[in-house]
Amino acid sequence: MNILDKIIADKRKEVALKKTIVPVSQLENTALFERETISLADALRSSKTGIIAEHKRRSPSKSVINQDLNVQDVASGYEDAGVSGMSVLTDGKYFGGSLEDLLFARASVKMPILRKEFIIDEYQLLEAKAYGADVILLIAAVLEKAQIKQLSEFAKNLKLDVLLEVHNEEELQKSIMPSLDMLGVNNRNLKTFEVSTDISKELSKKIPEDFVKVSESGISSVEAIKDLKNYGYQGFLIGENFMKTDDPGKSAKEFIRQLAQ
Repeated sequence: MNILDKIIADKRKEVALKKTIVPVSQLENTALFERETISLADALRSSKTGIIAEHKRRSPSKSVINQDLNVQDVASGYEDAGVSGMSVLTDGKYFGGSLEDLLFARASVKMPILRKEFIIDEYQLLEAKAYGADVILLIAAVLEKAQIKQLSEFAKNLKLDVLLEVHNEEELQKSIMPSLDMLGVNNRNLKTFEVSTDISKELSKKIPEDFVKVSESGISSVEAIKDLKNYGYQGFLIGENFMKTDDPGKSAKEFIRQLAQ
């Protein structure tokens, strides 16, 4: 089993347990469930920078990134910096996140928030909505085409934007469907964990223009973003580059200042 297989096996157990404790009706009756969502896709289309800044405490590839900050402070700092949206990791075992992180981020900012999670079940989409997310992530590497269709259509019914993440052309070809808003290319090779933006460039011409193109992982320089914009990318997911500093919001603000020059 590779790391992704382990994460998904654990996620299946987690979701099954949660369903026994928190019924769907409870999620649907939360205060945030009727909240009007904000489109990340629209925000990226109209943004000059396209930065989606991430809150991530740790990861399987990097161990601890930053365990010392409050998610609400990070969120406020990002919004002040002028990012287009925020990504919040909610996986506990591998990334040190939680649904409470999503809730605190939502309470702190007005910008679109992505629930970054390994989604395998409609129940997780109801959770995302109940805890204040505007956008959900689907990962093509762990879902069949029929599952992508089912989950993305369910998300759209909940008025959630859908970002579909691919790692190669095979995943891209099975994933293109009208119920997606954004197509993200992850620059990290899942088998080797090596990172290169070459895969974003390679797949850019194969992504239909209807979708907002997002490049994810391993983006740490202004030059990389300027380069990727030439390939039609409008969104750039940046996590570790900001989170490894003492003040992610300040780092994001400086990064955006340089990008505007």
